[in-house]
Amino acid sequence: MQMMMRRLGMTTEPLDGVEEVIVRTKKEEHVFRAPEVTVVSVQGVTTYQVVGQPEVRPRTTAGPPSPGHPTSVPLPLGPPEEDIQLVMEQGGVPRPEAMAALAATNGEPAEAILRLLARRGPGDG
Repeated sequence: MQMMMRRLGMTTEPLDGVEEVIVRTKKEEHVFRAPEVTVVSVQGVTTYQVVGQPEVRPRTTAGPPSPGHPTSVPLPLGPPEEDIQLVMEQGGVPRPEAMAALAATNGEPAEAILRLLARRGPGDG
């Protein structure tokens, strides 16, 4: 069997130490915990075979992260809070204005502060 597989250009290899595999569809997630994963290559095409019992759950866009799994942390919406606070303090502006300045400078706090200070003009503040 192994010789026939080699003649066809087919190799199989177990992928050890897999903790979790998540298959996401538009509406749900299939989560395999501690699955058996085999890497199958046939004439240059690689396929992953996942064996295990999945937990099927609705897909959430901003739910609580699964413990110990950084990939399930929701992406932040907008600039980091530290940047907003820095622009508010250094630019002497309220939060909405600081956020607008950060948005206008693609999230660059130093550039946002410089723009706010330049807008004030000499002698202000």
